[in-house]
Amino acid sequence: MKKVMLSALLLSLPLLGYAQERFPSPEAAASAFAAAVAGKNETQLTALLGDDWRQFLPPEGADPEAVARFNRDWREGHRIVQKDNTAHLNVGREDWQLPVPMVKEAGGWRFDMAAAGNEILTRTIGRNELSILQAMHAYVDAQQDYYLQNHRWAHRIISSEGQKDGLYWPTKAGDAPSPLGPNFSPAAPDEGYHGYHFRIISDNDGHGAALLAWPMHYGETGVMSFMVNQDDRIYQADLGKETESKVQAITRFAPDAQWQVAE
Repeated sequence: MKKVMLSALLLSLPLLGYAQERFPSPEAAASAFAAAVAGKNETQLTALLGDDWRQFLPPEGADPEAVARFNRDWREGHRIVQKDNTAHLNVGREDWQLPVPMVKEAGGWRFDMAAAGNEILTRTIGRNELSILQAMHAYVDAQQDYYLQNHRWAHRIISSEGQKDGLYWPTKAGDAPSPLGPNFSPAAPDEGYHGYHFRIISDNDGHGAALLAWPMHYGETGVMSFMVNQDDRIYQADLGKETESKVQAITRFAPDAQWQVAE
């Protein structure tokens, strides 16, 4: 999965009227950016990216592991990919590309945060959807484990308090783990998992073994909706802007023509 250092997404980009620092070359701009990230220098990031950079790169919300990977990859190697008056920074052995381009203007090279919006959105959605595909497979494995132990399918993802009637329940040191890990247990009910909501639905035989997943915010956290049953075949469909209302009508695993095999 591609690494994404940017952890915030801005859909309605403001007109950016601040003065950003200019550089004689994209190489100089990239080096200044890497130094600011490595040093967690917010003052320098403001000079490089402008006053509104926190809407894209909030320090309190940035993934520390992603930042550490960027710093490591920068040290491993980096290069500039330039076409006319636009340049990109690629880092590391995997040649990962920073989604914020650099542009040449009369005063020199600067980072173009406004142009980064679509790329950040695309990467965010792609990362979330890949995570959901992995989560669907994990769900099937968990259901099979639950069935072996209880001779029935689980009808809940999170167990009732003090019970083991779902795929996940809290455990103490020395306890056997629940079939599903704690990642499916959000800190708050509305948080979801990688930008998605989940609901167990009946399979074709009327049992509660299938899973439906849909984006919390269509077009922002995801586009595709997914469903899977105990056979571990995942289907996907773009339900459009009415995704939220359409999924409420889905109670059974019965993919029609609009649902295609995802893998």
